[in-house]
Amino acid sequence: MSTTFSEPTQSPALLLLGNRRDPLSERGVDCPGDLPSASDPDLIARARAAKAALGDRVFILGHHYQRDEVIQFADVTGDSFKLAREAAARPEAEYIVFCGVHFMAESADILTSDDQQVVLPDMAAGCSMADMANINQVEDAWDQLREAGVADRTVPVTYMNSTAAIKAFCGRNSGVVCTSSNAEVALRWAYDQVGGVDGDGKVLFLPDQHLGRNTAVEKLGYSLDDCVLYDPRKPLGGNTREQLEAARIILWKGHCSVHGRFRKENVDSARAKVPGINVIVHPECSNEVVRAADYVGSTEYIIKALDAAEPGSKWVIGTELNLVRRLANQHTDKEVHFLEDTVCFCSTMNRIDLPHLVWALESLVAGEVPNRIVVDPQTQVEAKVALDQMLALPGITAPSN
Repeated sequence: MSTTFSEPTQSPALLLLGNRRDPLSERGVDCPGDLPSASDPDLIARARAAKAALGDRVFILGHHYQRDEVIQFADVTGDSFKLAREAAARPEAEYIVFCGVHFMAESADILTSDDQQVVLPDMAAGCSMADMANINQVEDAWDQLREAGVADRTVPVTYMNSTAAIKAFCGRNSGVVCTSSNAEVALRWAYDQVGGVDGDGKVLFLPDQHLGRNTAVEKLGYSLDDCVLYDPRKPLGGNTREQLEAARIILWKGHCSVHGRFRKENVDSARAKVPGINVIVHPECSNEVVRAADYVGSTEYIIKALDAAEPGSKWVIGTELNLVRRLANQHTDKEVHFLEDTVCFCSTMNRIDLPHLVWALESLVAGEVPNRIVVDPQTQVEAKVALDQMLALPGITAPSN
């Protein structure tokens, strides 16, 4: 265990889902069937037994932000796109148990074959960011952009952290999906469709404003004035026609509830407390945090950076707490800190706990398929257009099937 990592204090403002019910969550919380008690001392043994009984019929995916109690049973860990690719590369697995959130399981269903079944252990494991871009709002926004005379010079780009319906929207409108790792490549491709980075074409970036802004400004060289924020609750997103005409990137008003908590003050405080510390953050953080950091990258980037870091080096990490704690425990030869003073879990991701996983696996053993994620055929076809376009971008490896 790490001797330098300091556990942040729990904030009463944070609802640590998975510990109690939340009937107002985006997908509801009630899980059919009887969950075993979280205090059941046999949970680990039950999970092992159920997984062994299923053998190669089941493949368990675990996102980096999952609890350690769940990660220990994952066949593969990774970010959202890596896990979807891994699911598609396992055609022999009858069941894909996705320990992540709803949009990730949707992507896995789109990329896997029709005879594979994707299971999400808790249907309430959604994503607040993904839910900030409702398909009806996006369609209405596109109509407004068309009326403003800019839609024909605008390419929609959606982050992987979006619903299948939004990915399908991009597929219908000659757009693309991106990840936090390849956002720059995806944006450059998008601009190439409408005259290039130096032209007058535009990108509508969904649903995370920060990833879009950081990529446009820090990677493509645009200014903050080239970016406008689109609030779907306001006419023209709260902009004038002139502002939309002048903009190079139209950023949907969405954000990550975890990475949005980090502030430049956190960075300044970390540098004051630990001289010589390296600050590494996720690009879903605000632009002021990204500019104050030393390194910026996806979860996979952060993991590789810590793996390659010199022994004795000092790091403060701005991403989800489960991952930071895990990295601290894996790198006891380095000093690892968390870029917040209070608990900062992805609350909906934390709904996937050991009782839910045991229940899902034991249901499969009993011949029942719980919480199956099924994307309708038309949405699958259209979303796959945008996903396949992403797979065709330089530096992206397509799945084997």
